[in-house]
Amino acid sequence: MNLELTREYISELRAIIEARDDKAALAMMNDLHPADIAEIYQELNIDEVKYLYMILDPKVASDVLVELEEDDREQFLRALPAEEIASQFINNMDSDDAADVIADLDDLVKQEVLKHIKDIEQAGDIVDLLSYDEHSAGGLMAKELIKVNENWSLTTCLREMRKQAEEVDDLFYIYVVNDDNILTGVVSLKSLLIATGSTIIKDIYDKEVRFVRTDTSSEEVAQIMEKYDLVALPVVDSIGRLLGRITIDDIVDVIRDEAEKDYQMASGISSDVETTDSPLRLSRARLPWLIIGLVGGVLVAALISQFEGDIKLNPEMAFFIPLIAAMAGNVGIQSSAIIVQGLASNSLGLESTFRKLVKEFFVAIMNGLILSLLLLAYNLIMQQGLALTYTVSISLFVVIIFAAIFGTMIPLFLDKMTLDPALATGPFITTTNDIMGLFIYFLMGRILYDAFAVI
Repeated sequence: MNLELTREYISELRAIIEARDDKAALAMMNDLHPADIAEIYQELNIDEVKYLYMILDPKVASDVLVELEEDDREQFLRALPAEEIASQFINNMDSDDAADVIADLDDLVKQEVLKHIKDIEQAGDIVDLLSYDEHSAGGLMAKELIKVNENWSLTTCLREMRKQAEEVDDLFYIYVVNDDNILTGVVSLKSLLIATGSTIIKDIYDKEVRFVRTDTSSEEVAQIMEKYDLVALPVVDSIGRLLGRITIDDIVDVIRDEAEKDYQMASGISSDVETTDSPLRLSRARLPWLIIGLVGGVLVAALISQFEGDIKLNPEMAFFIPLIAAMAGNVGIQSSAIIVQGLASNSLGLESTFRKLVKEFFVAIMNGLILSLLLLAYNLIMQQGLALTYTVSISLFVVIIFAAIFGTMIPLFLDKMTLDPALATGPFITTTNDIMGLFIYFLMGRILYDAFAVI
């Protein structure tokens, strides 16, 4: 069932909650996916949310909790005692989801929740996962998986798989390990189905298996899974022991979060924010880049004042200031965006930095020639003075080349410095290119106007 969230639906649900009609409330949510229920919760207050959580099946309630936005989840969990968090939610979650939820809690609450987890093995798994960087493969992995020993017979293998399957929601791969728990390969369901009971696993498993280590970055994990069309990826430690697996749903979250972060950086937002955040937090996230833009505007004003005499002598130059500034910013953003996209998707290949610059240089020459000639034709048709016509056209050509090269170099430089290249597509590129573009324009104007005056 697809949820169509309307005011009428929320009003009806609120009336049922107020009447404390458990049966009617469950009937409204019975056929909904946990993600749909999480969407409903965003429209309710904390007391209404608590009521619905308490009447849901614990497993469903846990799934809904995972689907909530982090801020909403934190707010909800703050209203619950540690014992209830452990018994109602954590005990019904996969280890990776449980670790994500517990990681958002205050340290004291975190310790209390861990103490109230009945399954000591699950608590240990969660503690292990919490020790890894959240942006690494170790921080993404879940401990639940199905593994078999390479020395087992098919009969033993099937018996052990049935036991392990109780803890695993989705079966993608069956991993093969040796006596030291070293990952040695994978075995397919087809191989198990057609083999006889006395078959030894080492005779039918595939030794080719892709894996990542616990310290592999989440971005690299996403690239590997995308490149090889994997739905799950095993995680091993530094000596190859199998520790867990990363599934495609976790990687989708990584890709979405990275895309949101890059988009916000490109828009001049310095931290991760949501539309539901407070005005103060939204302001703090936007203000740093706006201050940079303000400083850039002051520098542009100072630059123009340095050429005030030229503008007084040739006031028609002022008409094209917005055009030069806009084209410089647009070209720079285009060039940097292409490089940032290539770095993010790891699709730049083995091309050297020099070859990338050369390629972007020739693209800039072609675009610059076309745009400059169009502007030249416009000014000639409009019968502008020759000095202004050539100044604007030549300046535009030079500005486009500079902006393209600068827009290419900055993200590559940031990447070499292990900084996020997405910073290069924000106001920094626009402001810098505005300043340099106008400097080139006024300098070219001074040179060409003096040359035409001599002629």
